[in-house]
Amino acid sequence: MTPATTFTNSGVTQIARTGLRWLDIPAEPDFARLRRDVSARLHTAMSEQGVDALVLLGNSNVMYATGISWPLADAGLSHVERPVAVVLADDEHPHLYLPSREGAAMESGVPDDHLHGPVYLEFDEGVEQFGKILAGLVRAGATIAVDELTGAMRRAGTALFPQAPVDAAATIGAAKIVKTVDQISALRRATQITEQAVANIQKSVAPGVRQIDLSAEFVRRAFELGATTNMFDSIWQVMPASRADGTWTTHGDLALPLLTTERELRHGDVLWTDVSIAYHGYCSDHGRTWIVGQDPTPAQQRQFDRWREIVDAVLSVTKAGATCGDLGRAATKAAGGQKPWLPHFYLGHGIGTSAAEMPMIGTDLGQEWDDNFVFPDGMLLVFEPVVWEDGTGGYRGEEIVVVTEGGWMPLTAYPYDPYEVSSGN
Repeated sequence: MTPATTFTNSGVTQIARTGLRWLDIPAEPDFARLRRDVSARLHTAMSEQGVDALVLLGNSNVMYATGISWPLADAGLSHVERPVAVVLADDEHPHLYLPSREGAAMESGVPDDHLHGPVYLEFDEGVEQFGKILAGLVRAGATIAVDELTGAMRRAGTALFPQAPVDAAATIGAAKIVKTVDQISALRRATQITEQAVANIQKSVAPGVRQIDLSAEFVRRAFELGATTNMFDSIWQVMPASRADGTWTTHGDLALPLLTTERELRHGDVLWTDVSIAYHGYCSDHGRTWIVGQDPTPAQQRQFDRWREIVDAVLSVTKAGATCGDLGRAATKAAGGQKPWLPHFYLGHGIGTSAAEMPMIGTDLGQEWDDNFVFPDGMLLVFEPVVWEDGTGGYRGEEIVVVTEGGWMPLTAYPYDPYEVSSGN
């Protein structure tokens, strides 16, 4: 059965739910159980793909594999002092290499004999040291999978990896795709914190307020409410009335996202918002469209109504067993035959220890990829279609759902103000 959908001023809700139930999801995650379940899934994926060891540099992957709550998130991708994890097929606990053992390391659950000092994989000397560490952990001839290679790691060649490593994306992606009830609980808490903080920000939106002031207020409030990481620089992007008035882009379409600046908001500005925090490593992803100091024009309200129709069409086919292609076709049909998303973006994506992770729906991976990606029960998706007409500033919003056997369950519950939701939807 496909769940019925309603839109209210408090966000999208679902009437009928089957499969995974809200009753299954605890109010607060059990982090010890979460780490055990993640370890089991990761080791199962390694076994199925014949991987003996994972070397993880990507912050979201390290957080997933170890349970660490690392404060840098996206910014840490280019940071010299970042955590590195080594996961062995015959060891239930990962080895974690950290610049500091304090704070985040203490809540990871990694035993003391698996917590180590930093490794500096951006430097030749650091890679040489790490090669000796790996040689002591991994048997000769083992299959090693790596998610990133620094320049120094590439230069080291067989001195670091006697046999060429394989891509870790397939292994860790297979483990991450289905979320446990505790992971869903953490993601729901991250979403709740975000929505509470955003509610404060929306009250502050007025002519004369600077974009950076909104960011400062959001981050402060989110951490007061329990956020552990700010995932990226908050976006309060003022959209142009037409493409011709917007920032030049190589792809010829709308620019998104643009950096937040000291620009003061003006009466009538259309803001596309996009913010994300993490709660103990698990992310939110929040987007709405606001208008500064006034209600929507009739044309802007019609755009929002169309956006709701597109989301409703997508949700009507969302369930375990559906594909990315099914959702893309439903959205395109509801939008009158045009893809309702920016060509350099996507209709939707997964979410977990990254604000956007696989699967990506409607990208240049192609239609065949979309049609072959089948949704399992317990996967999470973020939908973010766009409705654009010159002269209006457009409408963009985001909704997070959990895919179930009988349909889906919503995580988002934020209102659509200043747009009106008709009683029939």
